[in-house]
Amino acid sequence: MKYPLLTFVFLFFLLQVKSQDRIKVRIPSPEEEAEYVWSTIQDINFFEAHNYQLSLPEGKIIVELLQKARTGSLSNESYPRLERFLRDSIYQKEAYQKGYDKIHDQLNLLNEMVAQLDSNQYNWEFKSFETYTVNLTLYGPGGSYSPNEGLVLLFTTPSGQFKGYKNPTNIIIHEIVHIGIEASIINRYQVPHTLKERIVDKFVILNFRQHLPTYQIQDMGEYRIDPYLKEVEDLITLNKIVATLLNR
Repeated sequence: MKYPLLTFVFLFFLLQVKSQDRIKVRIPSPEEEAEYVWSTIQDINFFEAHNYQLSLPEGKIIVELLQKARTGSLSNESYPRLERFLRDSIYQKEAYQKGYDKIHDQLNLLNEMVAQLDSNQYNWEFKSFETYTVNLTLYGPGGSYSPNEGLVLLFTTPSGQFKGYKNPTNIIIHEIVHIGIEASIINRYQVPHTLKERIVDKFVILNFRQHLPTYQIQDMGEYRIDPYLKEVEDLITLNKIVATLLNR
């Protein structure tokens, strides 16, 4: 009797350790921040066209680079100047600490929700990662993701605030859902940006409204999928719903 019991306890312990190890939080280096500011400036026309509120460092060089990006004259020759500016005049590692601590306070809930996403059964593939990395940044629109790496980029402030929410879990789980549906839903059916955001918001609400009472659905004027996503069970056939909606 003792051996099976000990085995069970050991396996349970391993599962618990694994479940608590799904989210990694990182403070960026100055070089990483420079890369992100650069990519944000490069995409300024997209962000402004969709009314994103961006945070960027203050300085004459930022104004200059934004103007070049808007007119299509930005070149890689300007990047070393930007990197030196971030590293020598702007970057302070302690500016990320309060945001870092707030996310760590939410890790148990985040791991619980990630485990739930893994356990869901769909007629399509929700892409998941063994580990999701949350990289903090002081810049950008609030949150973004890399679907090929399980990477979430999350905006914070030196006072530990997050865009739109006091609780960073709302943003992190939003980006993790983006990662999960990017290949099999968004790319496969060529879903436009505003509909993509609506699908992610409905997905989060249907799965996690009990955990995220302050989660807000963005209003981008896109409502056509709403009649098809009223219960969590509707997500099982999300692929068919999107294909029908877009005549794919």
